[in-house]
Amino acid sequence: MTLELPDNSPMLSMPWIITFGPMAEDDEWEPVVCGPYEREHALGLAEEIVADEELTAVVEPLLPLVEIERIREEIAVARALADEEADEDQDTDLEFRSEDDDEDEDEEDEDEEDEDEEFDEDEESEDDDEDVEYEDDEVDEDDEHEHAGPPSPDEIRAGFARIAARLTGG
Repeated sequence: MTLELPDNSPMLSMPWIITFGPMAEDDEWEPVVCGPYEREHALGLAEEIVADEELTAVVEPLLPLVEIERIREEIAVARALADEEADEDQDTDLEFRSEDDDEDEDEEDEDEEDEDEEFDEDEESEDDDEDVEYEDDEVDEDDEHEHAGPPSPDEIRAGFARIAARLTGG
């Protein structure tokens, strides 16, 4: 998967990352994020890896934003797009339900209620047998973390320079 952009998009010149993840929902492992790369290199690497294995690969621009408000704007845009997609999905996912479906659901609900009642009875008998004491957790003053505040745009740019030097071996 990759973002399709017009030929004149300024995003084409940005650094790009690849996120490799499991294709099947039952595969549970943390995605692997690689990059930054130039866009064409990222696409080539992603295509090569995905061709050999059943994985998903998402190729996307790395946004080197330095202003807090600009980052918040990008988050708001992403949330709005997700909400918009969710609305579109709800509009197109119409279901036909017959009377038989409703009867089946009623039976399932009754079975679940019976199971819940049995569980509650078992739970009560276990609770009566146990006396549980809770101790107050003491907070170590050394463990408290003070919020130092965000870095300035100049500090962030200097960090970019240090990262670039490490990536190029300089």
